[in-house]
Amino acid sequence: MLLLALDTATPAVTVALHDGDSVVAESTQVDARRHGELLLPSVDRVLASAGLTLDAVTGLVVGVGPGPYTGLRVGLVTAATFGSALGVPVHGLCTLDGLAYASGLEEPFVVATDARRKEVYWARYDGSRTRVGEPAVDRPAEIAEEVAGLPAVGAGALLYPEVFPYARGPEHQSAAALAALAAGKLAAGDELLPPRPLYLRRPDAQVPKNYKVVTPQ
Repeated sequence: MLLLALDTATPAVTVALHDGDSVVAESTQVDARRHGELLLPSVDRVLASAGLTLDAVTGLVVGVGPGPYTGLRVGLVTAATFGSALGVPVHGLCTLDGLAYASGLEEPFVVATDARRKEVYWARYDGSRTRVGEPAVDRPAEIAEEVAGLPAVGAGALLYPEVFPYARGPEHQSAAALAALAAGKLAAGDELLPPRPLYLRRPDAQVPKNYKVVTPQ
């Protein structure tokens, strides 16, 4: 097994290689505006660090979000393209699950990432591998009672200390954690998600109202 994992659902552009036992190489850069520019060089850097080429990859793992439309689709399209070119499977994992796994917590806690618009993408967990319910997007004040007293990880939690007073790291997504989680699930025969985006809301870009259609005369 040689899994190439990548995630662009958050400001982190993160890539890792996992050989089924451990992470072979990884790269993470945090830049919310340069996902498309940074992802492929990151893949090249990780492969070069491991002394491997892309055709050695036997499967791909991609974070499916939740996340903003523009950044999230960069990773998903890249993973789908690699999978098609190599003829290997492409597996999806919830981005929040990767952060939860990286936390190492084995008690009830919350993962929250920045959803912009003064909202967070979030989910509750009973442990680093066990999510409770489906991810959601809400204003922090609207979920204050649900998350009260719980440790929280992720950049979204750190942005709103009044709601997440027990916020801690990791702040950013790690493809290394995502790859390790996926490798464990695959080894156990668990079914992963299809590589389809989990947006939870409509994209920021909208067709202007009262748009005037101009047709040639």
